[in-house]
Amino acid sequence: MTNSTKHTEDTIIALATPSGMGAIAVIRLSGEDAISIVADHFKSKYGNKKLANVKSHTIHLGSIIDGVRVIDEGLVSIFKNPHSYTGENVVEINCHGSVYIQQEIIQLFLRNGCRMADNGEFTMRSFLNGKMDLSQAEAVADVISSNSSASHQMAIQQMRGGITNELKELRMQLLDFAALIELELDFSGEDVEFADRTKFKELVAQITFVLKRLIDSFAFGNAMKNGIPVAIIGEPNVGKSTLLNTLLNEEKAIVSEIAGTTRDAIEDEMIIEGVAFRFIDTAGIRETADIVESIGIKKAFEKAENAQLIIFLIDANKFSTSKEGFLQEIDTIKNRFPNKRLLVIANKIDTLTTNEIEILKSSISNLIFLSAKEKSGIDSLKSELTSLVNIGALSNNETIVTNSRHFEALNNALIAISSVQQGIDLDITTDLFSIDIRECLRHLGNITGEYDVDKDILGHIFSNFCIGK
Repeated sequence: MTNSTKHTEDTIIALATPSGMGAIAVIRLSGEDAISIVADHFKSKYGNKKLANVKSHTIHLGSIIDGVRVIDEGLVSIFKNPHSYTGENVVEINCHGSVYIQQEIIQLFLRNGCRMADNGEFTMRSFLNGKMDLSQAEAVADVISSNSSASHQMAIQQMRGGITNELKELRMQLLDFAALIELELDFSGEDVEFADRTKFKELVAQITFVLKRLIDSFAFGNAMKNGIPVAIIGEPNVGKSTLLNTLLNEEKAIVSEIAGTTRDAIEDEMIIEGVAFRFIDTAGIRETADIVESIGIKKAFEKAENAQLIIFLIDANKFSTSKEGFLQEIDTIKNRFPNKRLLVIANKIDTLTTNEIEILKSSISNLIFLSAKEKSGIDSLKSELTSLVNIGALSNNETIVTNSRHFEALNNALIAISSVQQGIDLDITTDLFSIDIRECLRHLGNITGEYDVDKDILGHIFSNFCIGK
């Protein structure tokens, strides 16, 4: 458990901007005494202005002083409770970006009533003070770490209460029914029903539908957040490493005419139209007696199994002499990975005649043509990749689950509500499925923090934040 779950009455301080030298730095304080502590070491540039008397959400120019020594001149922003990020008195000091100045200011206030903030403690206080729920607090870390337009959009949607809004009304209705059912238990000997069973069945069905939809969104959301894995597979020397290098615009993988050069999976990420793709170059697939190469080929199939998209690369030069073999290989890949989205690409088309390309087109449907070496057809491949990703959900601002903790809680809630549904179908007594109702409510409340979340869980969540946020 972190200290931040124990000493919420302390005034905390931390550097809110990245460590190191820069043009400016921001030092943040939060706590009941934050304003008074800074006021004792602030001298306004304009008269005898006292920070304790200024209005909230105002900025003041002056010097940070230690006795008669001026440490720096900068801007001090005041945010009074409860109208601040943490719900407490907050002060932000904009100083010059010298590492020496940053440390001098922080040390000054550590000597005068502050302590260093733990990781994520400002956001934890925001949650504890009711400024945001737990799912929104977790989304703050996702916003900070987002590396693409798609991951940023999902994090912002979550920070604005996406999953909370989906579940809040349903949870409140379930709470109401739970209260009525508990009331029925108090009058169990009188055979009365306070809860409308028809409406209750409708609510359980609606909750089940929403939970399943949110659970189903996790695979997509997690991939969009961490980069959609794309496995590049094919026989040796078809140009898999060249394609990877061309997509990334760097010499990431070794390119050689010697078959079996790539023996391990090579990965890197790039962003295409706001979506992060994680490309994986794999060992060439062929029969081999080489033990090391065999391990690489086995790993190639493992990477394909874990990928969301598979690029199957063929050498367009060899198609005319190995047409049946190519068609058989494509069918084998489709049968081996029936649930994967597959792109079949004919590489090295720069060596083909127009007539040979037309024969290829007529032989294999939805074939993509390119020359990785000459960098032609790459834009068409990129467009095809983005078209295979369901970014419509992002455009429609649908709630997409990206957090594994939420995913687990939703699954547990679904199990509980399914037990309630089963109890209704079997017409069992109310006292037997009221336990499952409470269990479902507990798991839903764990997502937003409306249930009494274990402090060890809070400590784990916020320990992944950076200090100063």
